[in-house]
Amino acid sequence: MPPPLLQLQDISLSFGVMPLLSGATLAVAAGDRICLVGRNGSGKSTLLRIAAGLVQADTGERFAQPGATIQYLPQEPDLAGFGTTLAYVEAGFDSATADGRHRALYLMKELGLSGDEDPASLSGGEARRAALARALAPSPDILLLDEPTNHLDLPGIEWLERELAGMRAGIVLISHDRRLLERFSRSTVWLDRGITRILDEGFEAFEPWRDAVLEQEAGEQHKLGRKIAMEEDWLRYGVTARRTRNQRRLTELHALRRKRKEHRAAQGHGPARSRPGRPVRPARCGRAWRFEILWRSRDRAEFFHTNHARRPGRHCRAQRRRQDDIA
Repeated sequence: MPPPLLQLQDISLSFGVMPLLSGATLAVAAGDRICLVGRNGSGKSTLLRIAAGLVQADTGERFAQPGATIQYLPQEPDLAGFGTTLAYVEAGFDSATADGRHRALYLMKELGLSGDEDPASLSGGEARRAALARALAPSPDILLLDEPTNHLDLPGIEWLERELAGMRAGIVLISHDRRLLERFSRSTVWLDRGITRILDEGFEAFEPWRDAVLEQEAGEQHKLGRKIAMEEDWLRYGVTARRTRNQRRLTELHALRRKRKEHRAAQGHGPARSRPGRPVRPARCGRAWRFEILWRSRDRAEFFHTNHARRPGRHCRAQRRRQDDIA
């Protein structure tokens, strides 16, 4: 396996409170055919911009092999400041040679452009095709494509497939075109809840693999919930636990709760499991008639009718101590 020309390691990035990326990785070597998949809003385009060197991550490392050329196709190209579309395309590489200019003109012709268009008068689709020509023209070592088939008709997509197949570059592709992903990719990077998972097969094998991963994850969360419920049972009903305050088990219980709290459920695959175990209703004390629920052994609940105008009674204080133990 050739060494990577571009590598991202432990990339983290946050916008506001929720992290968008948290430990994402990506490695691209010469000849790679990688499809980057994930739900809308999962951070695919942002990860590609970090790989292109256009966005700085909060933490993590980006390594690009010295001398390696990287071309990036954005979803919204900016052609401001260029007199013609040809000038925009040629600005992306060294067009001093006749071969470079010839290739630029060839690509633009294939994409339905002459090179004389005024960028200010281009439609969104024409601007995207000009940006695609600019990304392909220099025959880069690494090619990062964000939705390259947008605004292409079927013959245009088939032409792009042939063009990519003939390149020696390592290519990372984001696309909603399932047929293109299945025909193009040889490995799949799944960006899910901020982290990347890698499948060493094309997109055709992705969905069964994804479903298996999510099913395994759901099983692990279910086991975690059952373990927490057992520990909470011990804490509520175990006489030794109440008298000696076994700190080791309490610490382990708090750690399990943190692990469950930090887990982010997969979007679009059903709601997260509800918290297992028996509910404990906290006692309410004050200047009115209240009902307090005290949990006893053998799952029996007893109700106490109290009227404490100024000071909570012993039952309320006992309930508070139990709540403090398991909070």
